Amino acid sequence: MSDNVIHAPHDHGGRGEEIIRSMPGAPEIERIAQVLRHLADPSRLRIFWLLCHCEECVINIAALTEMSSPAVSHHLRLLKDSGLLVSRREGKEMYYRAADTEIVDALHRTFEEVARISCPTEHVHGDH
Repeated sequence: MSDNVIHAPHDHGGRGEEIIRSMPGAPEIERIAQVLRHLADPSRLRIFWLLCHCEECVINIAALTEMSSPAVSHHLRLLKDSGLLVSRREGKEMYYRAADTEIVDALHRTFEEVARISCPTEHVHGDH
């Protein structure tokens, strides 16, 4: 019978067994992995970064990223399905922006720190 405690085969004096008890569960790890897979695409990462700073329609996003509207729509759908973006309809136009969540804030900050870039001074999303 298992005591639900994971034991490492070798004791090297590390804290692995202690640390593993704090690790998120498999569903949370899978959710984060999916988000990171979606951001691993350069086009989606560019769109995500743009929408962390403003709200835009598909046509403008396409022009600003030099992509076709169908390609942008495809990327937006994946980013929205991952919970990274939200949208709203105004007449016939759909507008997109980064979701106001902790993971979006953390990913935005991380991207800018890794890329060593600064945010524009005006923000639609958060205090980045």
